[in-house]
Amino acid sequence: MAGIKALVGLSFSGAIGLTFLLLGCALEGYGVYWPLFVLIFYVLSPIPTFISRRVSDDTESSSSACRELAYFLTTGIVVSAFGLPIILARTSTIQWGACGLVMTGNAVIFLTILGFFIVFGGGDDFSWEQW
Repeated sequence: MAGIKALVGLSFSGAIGLTFLLLGCALEGYGVYWPLFVLIFYVLSPIPTFISRRVSDDTESSSSACRELAYFLTTGIVVSAFGLPIILARTSTIQWGACGLVMTGNAVIFLTILGFFIVFGGGDDFSWEQW
């Protein structure tokens, strides 16, 4: 039952994050949909970790080069997702209020993705590998 509660909580926080992102795009004062390109980063961010967990061995105590490379690539993707709205706001493509809403949505979504890996990535009886 704890896994179901975690799944509901993660889906709720994901919905909150996407709401902030869409508010940054669709409010009448902003009305520009360029910030939706951060959705690409949301999709790309867990992929290096998924690949490294599949490829590397299951020893949690030691660090492997594959896992460290996955952390590096994931960090680059996350930083790019936070940098895109700032660049769009600096070039006056979007307004700074929209940038703030998109950055808030980014923080919530990436914390949701991190929570997913913490809750379902442990390899217990209830893990993401069963899905």
